[in-house]
Amino acid sequence: MATARRAACVIGYPARHSRSPKLHGYWLRRYGIDGDYRAEEIAPEDFTDFVSNLAANGYAGANVTIPHKEAALALSRPDERAQTVGAANTLWFEDGQLRSTNTDVEGFIAALDSCAPGWDRRGGDAVVLGAGGAGRAIVHGLLERGVARVHVVNRTPERAAAFRERFGARVHPAGWADLPSLLAGATLLANSTSLGMKGQPELAIDLSPMPDGAVIADAVYIPLRTTLLRAAERRGFATSNGLDMLLHQAVRGFELWFGVRPEVTAELRDMLVADIEKA
Repeated sequence: MATARRAACVIGYPARHSRSPKLHGYWLRRYGIDGDYRAEEIAPEDFTDFVSNLAANGYAGANVTIPHKEAALALSRPDERAQTVGAANTLWFEDGQLRSTNTDVEGFIAALDSCAPGWDRRGGDAVVLGAGGAGRAIVHGLLERGVARVHVVNRTPERAAAFRERFGARVHPAGWADLPSLLAGATLLANSTSLGMKGQPELAIDLSPMPDGAVIADAVYIPLRTTLLRAAERRGFATSNGLDMLLHQAVRGFELWFGVRPEVTAELRDMLVADIEKA
């Protein structure tokens, strides 16, 4: 009797724009795995039913993206990382249970390690723009890596203050008006908002207060070079964009579903860059 092909998917609303099928498809071909990876566009009102029947729908697991990450956490048995972040982006089955984790954390940190080796040995503060789910993953990763002080800047003070309650005294909530003074003591700036994304307002920040050798990370990957990253390049800063984060966050899920730990290669990145630029 033929064995069913192992399959995984990305669940989002919308999901058709996702580059994850191309990314995982590349790895499936490279490692000669008889598997499949698809995009499933599932509305919020249908998400619970779809995830509850994930195995029946033929899936060994899934990536979860906007707006479903918090719902995925509630419908699964999360690991400590997903629980701390308060959102899940990767689902898999283990001992008959639907498990979850948040690989946005390791995706962000691995992208920094790749683009700016030694970033965590430069001292100084980190400044994170935005207090949503991506911001939680980034802050958690920075604290895990030993950053002594992380400033969370958000237009709504209450949301930034909630980060201190969640993560502890090393996190300092701040408003946008505080940004110039915070940047003067920061060696890392990370944008976790949608500002700068295609169709969204630009994110224009004066980076002149930041010291030489600072690192700028932007979770946006369409466009690949945002206004923020272009400003960073003019200062000679190392940069990481949302594509780097996307590539590295995908590694663990692929390993969980297909049993091979894949490598993020220049060829893979170039393929996705060409696809994004073509679009």
